Amino acid sequence: MGRDTDKDARFDCLKLENQLCFPLYACSKEVVRHYKPFLDALDLTYTQYITMMVLWEKKEMNVKEIGKNLYLDSGTLTPLLKKLESKGYIKRHRSKEDERNLIISITPEGEALREEALGVPSEMRKCICIGEDKTKQLYELLYMLLEEFEKNK
Repeated sequence: MGRDTDKDARFDCLKLENQLCFPLYACSKEVVRHYKPFLDALDLTYTQYITMMVLWEKKEMNVKEIGKNLYLDSGTLTPLLKKLESKGYIKRHRSKEDERNLIISITPEGEALREEALGVPSEMRKCICIGEDKTKQLYELLYMLLEEFEKNK
């Protein structure tokens, strides 16, 4: 009996309830699920939405910069950017200084979409009811974790 207890204790590290990654994964999935109805109204996926958020702020960036801002690789970004271009929200063009560099620019249609998206953050705040202080604390902890990942790359 004692041996089974010891054996069981060895595997505690593999219990789902002991994993930090699981609540992060599950919460991320739930947050994206809550975004879906608001983003469906804009005809955007969550990844397209966060890409547009970066472009609304910066107006023009190369693909590598977008990927760095969003923690996305070019394999994920390329089809996403093509889709946003087909919707008329962005333009893709090669840099005149370096042809290898693909520049993404927001279009007037993409800027107009920003107006339509204005209500999304307030709708999402209604879905995450942990209070302003805890929300800020969670935000800070998550960015601290992202910084640690960046340092250890």
